[in-house]
Amino acid sequence: SIGERVPRDPDFEKRVRASFDRQGAMRLIGARLCRLGPGFCSVEVSYRDDLTQQHGYIHAGIVSAIVDTAGGYAGFSLFPADAEVLTVEYKLNLVAPAIGERLIAEGEVVKPGRTLAITRGEVYAELEGRRTLCAVMQQTLIVMAAKPNR
Repeated sequence: SIGERVPRDPDFEKRVRASFDRQGAMRLIGARLCRLGPGFCSVEVSYRDDLTQQHGYIHAGIVSAIVDTAGGYAGFSLFPADAEVLTVEYKLNLVAPAIGERLIAEGEVVKPGRTLAITRGEVYAELEGRRTLCAVMQQTLIVMAAKPNR
């Protein structure tokens, strides 16, 4: 079973959404934080020509960015109120071309921890209502002391 999903901060949703809103990179690519719950987060991005690579697929860098963010905020949702999140490492397997009207990245906590948290993520390309798995991620996050004014 997936890791325990008990938020240590009852206001986790407000804190996660405020953090997401500060991400210039997500704003740049037009990503949206869609679903959020304890230990779970989904981030979506719509197809745009300027997000593609030479074959017309959404670029792996975009795939990577949204699943890193989804996993990070899944973990962050379980962190204490006075903590921040940073990715320590992640591995991404690209299993199919990212072809569709939108990409949906879903991150979930596998193992929460006081210092490190492990998440996993999947990215789906949605085309005409059908979802195709296009990437799988495993991620390690660090629980950091919050900086003032965050």
